[in-house]
Amino acid sequence: MKGICPHCEKETNLELVRSEEEIKVRGELIKVDVEYYKCKACGKDFDDPRSDDDPLDKAYREYRRRHGMMQPEQIRDLRRRYGLTQNEMSSLLGWGGATLSRYENGALQDETHEKTLRLAADPRNLLKLIEGTPEALSEEKRARLTKELKAAEEEAFSFERLYEERFGKYEGDEYSGFKKLDLAKLFNAIIYFCKGGVLKTKLNKLLFYADFKHFKDYALSVTGARYAHVPFGPAPDQYAYYLATLLEEGAIKAEEVVYNEEAIGEKFTSGKEPDLSLFSDSELKILASVKDYFKKFNAKKITESSHQEKGYRETQTGHLISYAYAEDLKI
Repeated sequence: MKGICPHCEKETNLELVRSEEEIKVRGELIKVDVEYYKCKACGKDFDDPRSDDDPLDKAYREYRRRHGMMQPEQIRDLRRRYGLTQNEMSSLLGWGGATLSRYENGALQDETHEKTLRLAADPRNLLKLIEGTPEALSEEKRARLTKELKAAEEEAFSFERLYEERFGKYEGDEYSGFKKLDLAKLFNAIIYFCKGGVLKTKLNKLLFYADFKHFKDYALSVTGARYAHVPFGPAPDQYAYYLATLLEEGAIKAEEVVYNEEAIGEKFTSGKEPDLSLFSDSELKILASVKDYFKKFNAKKITESSHQEKGYRETQTGHLISYAYAEDLKI
């Protein structure tokens, strides 16, 4: 192709080169794909000035993914969820004014600050920060957030109790997408996918693809659910309990679908609107894109698709599927 070489300072033939580069991040070598142009006249390389592709940013994202750290957009979503400015959030966290801005714009956070962010993501901990630093917020904003966070704390307690009674307890790890199970998000994701009606087999696959796709792109799952290898493809571990809970509450409704004399399926429809305010922008984007991608797939076709995923092919029936396989997801 023709283009201007910044070294020759004239129009010449350029070659687009794609290669792999190793970048060291905190002592760890990370391979990333890079693209650059090579001038066929002078032989020198240069980056495409029109491209936003940044190898260092890719390396930082991969480092965060490997270590279960928050990505810049997740840090930004956490702050915006509560209507806080960067200065207000920094004051609550006890940070300098520029620190949070740097992290939201791609700088790699240190481990201490990562732990602080994770703690602040829990409404109960954020409430303690607000109560402990009253000067960080205006009186009006402090009163509003205190009310919201106390309500969220009560809801979280209710979900945690239900969680422990029915589903046990586990920390975030490679089988949950480095996130604790968030029942509120899982339940509302189910309600979202049930809008308009969906067969149980397809519903389980939609949840799998949403969580694994978000992990692939943002290094965290949406719901923290674990997925198991079952005969009809990946499905949330103990999914029957999740569905039973929503049926009991009237959040979803079930009806039998008769295929023939020997085959009967279950179709679920939502009984109420999902609470989409629980999800970040990136999570909403993934939920919508997965639903749209598979909208023309019937249960058989999406099952066949899921059977081709590496995470399913390389695990055995009854075993959990590691989110590490998200890297090879076909969507």
